Amino acid sequence: MGLSIHYSSHLKEAELLPDLIQEVKDVAEVYGWEYRICNTTFPDNQFSKETSFEEFYGISFTPANCETISFVFLSNGRMVCPARVKFSDDSEKEKGNSWVYTNSVKTQFAGVMIHQLLVQFFRYLNGKYFRDFQMSDESNYWETNDEEKTKEQFKAYDTLLDNVLLATETFPMGKNEDITAYFERLLKHINSLR
Repeated sequence: MGLSIHYSSHLKEAELLPDLIQEVKDVAEVYGWEYRICNTTFPDNQFSKETSFEEFYGISFTPANCETISFVFLSNGRMVCPARVKFSDDSEKEKGNSWVYTNSVKTQFAGVMIHQLLVQFFRYLNGKYFRDFQMSDESNYWETNDEEKTKEQFKAYDTLLDNVLLATETFPMGKNEDITAYFERLLKHINSLR
C-alpha cells in the first residue's frame, strides 16, 4: 500500500544503452542515490531477436525513502523488472503481457518533490531513449503535470495510511487470532461504523 508509479517500455536502439546508463548514473550521483549497473552494452551492440531472461542490461537506482527504479532490459531491448523475473516461473515469463514487463515503484515516502522530480526525469528519458513508453502514476502527475493535484493525492494516501495505523493501534489483534481473522473482524467493525 502506498502511492506508486508503474511503467514499461522498450529501449529505442541498442546503441543508446551506454548513454542512458551514464545519464542515470550522473543524476544518481548528484543526488547521492545508490545505483547498480548491469551489462553496459548489448552483444554486437544489437538487440537479439530471441527473448532471453539470462542477462540484464541497464541500471537501477534507489532514491532516499523510495523503492528502486530500474531501467533494465532484456537482450531484445524490452524493459523488465528484475525482481519479478527472478520470482516468476518460465511459463509466466513467456507471456507477452506478463507482469515481469512492468516496474512498480512506491514513491510515497520519498515525498512530493522527489516524486515530481522522478516523473520529470522519466519525461526527459522517454523523449530520448524509450519507445512504447507507458506510465501510470497514482498521483496523476505524469498525466496532468498538476502540482496541486499531486499534493492532494499524496495527502489522501498519507491520511489512509494514518487511519490504518490508528485502526491497528486502537483495535488490536486478539491473543490467539490469526491475521486473516483479525482483518475480517476489523473490516466488519469498520463497516458497522458507517
